[in-house]
Amino acid sequence: MAVGDTSSATHLAHTPRDHLTGVGYGVAAGALWGVIFLAPKMLPQFSPLALSAARYVLYGVLSLVLALPVWRTLWRKTTRRDWAALLLLSLPGNILYYLCVAGGVQRAGVAPVSLIVGLLPVTVTLAGAAERGSLPLRRLALPLLMAVGGVVCIYLDAPDMHADAGGRTYFIGLLMAAGALACWTVYAVCNARYLRAHPQFTSREWSLLTGVATGALSLALAVPAFSVPGMATASAQPASAWAMFWLVNAGVALGASVLGNSLWNAASRKLPLTLSGQLIVFETVFALVYGFVYEARWPHGLEVVAAVLLMGGVALAARRHG
Repeated sequence: MAVGDTSSATHLAHTPRDHLTGVGYGVAAGALWGVIFLAPKMLPQFSPLALSAARYVLYGVLSLVLALPVWRTLWRKTTRRDWAALLLLSLPGNILYYLCVAGGVQRAGVAPVSLIVGLLPVTVTLAGAAERGSLPLRRLALPLLMAVGGVVCIYLDAPDMHADAGGRTYFIGLLMAAGALACWTVYAVCNARYLRAHPQFTSREWSLLTGVATGALSLALAVPAFSVPGMATASAQPASAWAMFWLVNAGVALGASVLGNSLWNAASRKLPLTLSGQLIVFETVFALVYGFVYEARWPHGLEVVAAVLLMGGVALAARRHG
């Protein structure tokens, strides 16, 4: 799916200051996005459909409330093509992505899913390599290899990751993680191109409009998720479980969706895709850190090596860009 015409895009000159600011935005977005891998682990009794529907209905409501003061201005500058693009971007970048992440985490665990999604720096960088202003791949070979090496290290350190799931269930979880990887690769590339081709939208405006579009789409999930018996949970849940369900999803909607997406849009404006693609690795790094805290343990030796490789690869890519 291609959204936006790169041939008509406005290619901005990226200064060292833009790079530094953009990297900061990207790291902050990764810190907020890392939380999404914990939510399905904290709410295993709820289905991926219910988790995704709740998160994005809340995201849509929050975005609409925040957009109300400037809604007339947004409505005047938004065309039918913009709304079509928002819906096309929101489907893989939000709805399908989180369905795959939540389902993958519940079937295969946080570590393998976050690590497969951690290959986003590779897939996004490869997808953006042909853009004007991007570094040639030969200069990014080492950072990319370091990122892949980091993922391999954590897999080598987790020989028992099959323990909590049967072979077939675990394999389905990995397939869902691969689906999440594909969905967000499409979103990251197409969203960045559309933003650059339409500079009339600020990063915050585009994030709010994305939230409204995603909220509208999520209503199609909410109806079966909360009205059909057995779609949200396999059995009846007490009021305390539902309270935790809405609290966690509200936190994810506000932090990861509203704030995280706005920060990512700001980073996408200031950085070439070959660099912003590398910064997605921080989602994986923070997801692993949050997982260690949640499991109340220290990282193993290979996990430390993996984190160093991942972050070192990003640092090297940033240096080679500026």
